[in-house]
Amino acid sequence: MSTAVHFGAGNIGRGFVGLLLHEGGYDLVFSDVAAPLVDAINAASEYTVHEVGDGGVDKVVTGFRALNSAADPQAVADAVATADVVTTAVGPTVLKFIAPHILAGLALRDPAAAPLAVMACENAIGATDLLRDEIRAQAGDAWEAVSGRAIFANTAVDRIVPAQPADGGVDVTVEPFFEWAIEAGPFGDALPSIPGAHFVDDLEPYIERKLFTVNTGHATTAYFGAQAGTSTIAESLAVPEIAAGVAAALEETSALLERKHGLDAAELAEYRATILRRFANPELPDTVGRVGRQPLRKLSRHERFIGPAAEAAELGLSVDALVAAVGAALAFDEPEDPQSVELQERLRTEDAATLTASVTGLEPQHPLFARIEAAVTARQTALGTDAR
Repeated sequence: MSTAVHFGAGNIGRGFVGLLLHEGGYDLVFSDVAAPLVDAINAASEYTVHEVGDGGVDKVVTGFRALNSAADPQAVADAVATADVVTTAVGPTVLKFIAPHILAGLALRDPAAAPLAVMACENAIGATDLLRDEIRAQAGDAWEAVSGRAIFANTAVDRIVPAQPADGGVDVTVEPFFEWAIEAGPFGDALPSIPGAHFVDDLEPYIERKLFTVNTGHATTAYFGAQAGTSTIAESLAVPEIAAGVAAALEETSALLERKHGLDAAELAEYRATILRRFANPELPDTVGRVGRQPLRKLSRHERFIGPAAEAAELGLSVDALVAAVGAALAFDEPEDPQSVELQERLRTEDAATLTASVTGLEPQHPLFARIEAAVTARQTALGTDAR
């Protein structure tokens, strides 16, 4: 029986990556630092992934256990040493903290064993490369000895997993739609068995199509919804003005994807329509507060707003709707989210040009800079601040 070690036993780990690995015939070992979650997983003999929406079914996962990487790092290293696959769903900024566990496992791995397949399933471009670079940096001189014991492949993942009910246990509610694209090149002819995943020669179009449509659209809906006072993503899209604003932003990102990657305009239009139907699923009670959290990260240089808008502006394409979405993001005022609190405070205390440069990473001479600076100024005016 093949074994997969998955770092991050949260909702995406159990309801998406773990499910597909289970369906691929792997024994699952979840690794997490949340002791109550680890204990809850180990107390269960099975859990159910509930797909809600058109075509959704319940799927039962068995054959798993969980390890606490904070309390027993040796057990995690031992599991990695004999695993066939390692995956992650921890968030890009956490990859550096799991790198030592993978490195320790590679050091223990039989050099004659087949290479370990390592895939970071994160909402970030090149997340597996980032993980590999962290492992290499931490290995130092030992990297040469262990580097051949693993294959690192980037991925693009897409599945909406909303906040879960408090009494749901380790069951997970998800949408029926999912996509897991994996770059094929690193594996040669020895592709891992993961039903439902597809291996592609060039991953970048898949990553950017997802990031600039799903992530851009989701966050745009949240920020426009927060401005309008709606509670959930589905409720927000029921407001015609919000639906129109989101659709316009995604038309701009699709124009970039068509120009940059040669993607078909009709296929992109169908993809956008699918995404908007997913967002409008009333059985996914995702809140604007959850989806909109961490606005500083989402407004950074290579993220879902500034990333596509900057490239579009450089190509002379329209960015009006994306700039409007940025304006809504700047107005996101959620007291429970530390980044929102920080952003609103900085809007009150920093001048517009300084804030634009520091938050977005744009250079003042960039063709998008003045547009974003104007949006910052507009938000500062609305706040009644003189920091302009």
